[in-house]
Amino acid sequence: MKSLLVRFFLFSLVIAACSIAVTAWLASQATTGTIRQEQGEALETDAQIFDEVVKYAATHDSWANAQSEMDRIARQHGRRIALVDRNGKKLVDTGDANSPQLPITPKAIVDPLNVDGKIDARAVGPFKLTDEEFRTLHAYARQLTACNPNIKIVDAPNGRPRLSNDQPGSLSVWEDCTVGDRLYTLTATETAAYEQLQKLFADCLAKLPGNEHVMNKRPGFVTFDWEITTVRDSSPEVGACMDSARRTQLEPYVAGPAHLYLTSTTGEEPRSIDLSTTGVTRITLVALGILALAGFASWITATQLVRPIRALTAATKRTAEGDRTARVDGGAGEIGELAKSFNAMSEKLAETERQRQAMVSDVAHELRTPLGNITGWLEATQDGLAEPDPHLVGMLLEESLLLQRLVDDLHDLAQADAGTLKLHPEPIALDDVVDQVVNAQQNREILLRAATTPVNITADPVRLRQALGNLVANAVRYTPPGGEIVVRLFQDQSNAVLEVADTGTGIAPDDLPHVFDRFWRADRSRSRTTGGSGLGLAITRHLVEAHGGTVSVTSTLGEGSTFRVELPL
Repeated sequence: MKSLLVRFFLFSLVIAACSIAVTAWLASQATTGTIRQEQGEALETDAQIFDEVVKYAATHDSWANAQSEMDRIARQHGRRIALVDRNGKKLVDTGDANSPQLPITPKAIVDPLNVDGKIDARAVGPFKLTDEEFRTLHAYARQLTACNPNIKIVDAPNGRPRLSNDQPGSLSVWEDCTVGDRLYTLTATETAAYEQLQKLFADCLAKLPGNEHVMNKRPGFVTFDWEITTVRDSSPEVGACMDSARRTQLEPYVAGPAHLYLTSTTGEEPRSIDLSTTGVTRITLVALGILALAGFASWITATQLVRPIRALTAATKRTAEGDRTARVDGGAGEIGELAKSFNAMSEKLAETERQRQAMVSDVAHELRTPLGNITGWLEATQDGLAEPDPHLVGMLLEESLLLQRLVDDLHDLAQADAGTLKLHPEPIALDDVVDQVVNAQQNREILLRAATTPVNITADPVRLRQALGNLVANAVRYTPPGGEIVVRLFQDQSNAVLEVADTGTGIAPDDLPHVFDRFWRADRSRSRTTGGSGLGLAITRHLVEAHGGTVSVTSTLGEGSTFRVELPL
């Protein structure tokens, strides 16, 4: 698991798997909700159709003339309706001759005398009021509501007006309205129907075993609430007798039981959407396919991402082994920027290596000449070929001092590179430092002068004299006799500015970027008469930067050069 490619690939797979799982779950939930809504609507439609068919059966004594009504219901709900009796005889079918066969299992059984174990309230049979009775009772109802506007009247299934949400016999709401008594008086039709019901009920009670204890349920006179009061608080056998009597009485007035078939208009049963094993398998296969595609895309992406990283790793190893030519093509994006940074670092390392090799060569060259002179003259003296006179001693001392200065310069550069170059800053008058350097570098063949203004800064006076002395000595070295060197000091905003301008040979434009490099000299022959060790300007740059300043140079070949030092006040 340490491989970036493997980790990226597995991480992508986990993200893809989680995304697919969440998407599948959301889709499943949405689909399930839609299916449930559609199934609920279908069940509601079936319930409406069943209710309308039961209503027809409760209000008609047969199915003989039901075709037109069933056609209307079928058109309204967009379904095919078929009714078959218990013997398998088709009673009604809203389909045509080309409709497929009916399903084996019916949707429901239509029996108005047994709807969930109860008699449908719309099956009124002999209790249905005549037109004259209907008009008379409704006239009483209008009088009652006129007497008491708070009374709400509704029609019972047989057409009788009655109080809403109230039981028959509760007449206290119209104590001052005598018309209420007439409204709740049985009509001739109801009286005859109740007498018939009473007889059927009594016959049933007589057949009950041990009927002596129930004979007191036989009513003498039928009132409006007789049916209710008779079975109220009675034994289950008494209630069963009342239901049986009711069904026997209503049976001639309702259509017979029938099997109800509900299908689509083409004759097929509405199909329910399957979310069982088959659907789960299909979803799983699709999810695996998407996961495989996501894995392939992730692998390609990870490979493209890791390839430049591996190339960068290999190049880094080659660089560590000493190969300074290693380069990486990282393309675009962040990896490309990383590759560019590595290439820049590699080029910098290559340049540093070249400078190191050149520095070793230059140091060897700079040491070889004075050491060779000292060794040669000492051997000559030892062999008796030269006398140790004051001139010889002075020459050997000069060569020793040259070696000492070279060693000191290399030591200063080493401290600067290591960040251990120590400064001892103190408040100083910078114009005094300029005067000291100019006086120390006076030359009879060259006009060297100072043009200063008083400037006070906090700096290391010894290191500043060293830096400025290197600049002035360099200007003296490259200015021919009769030339002029001017050291200027002035204040520019928040900086103290030192300029060393000469009328010397100048520096070629191609050489300007290398002026502050170590051991660099415009004279490629490295003649002792035309240049020093090539370390003075490099040391000057480090000393100035150690003070937080900058040093720069401008030059025109054949006209002279100007070195500019800026130090923060």
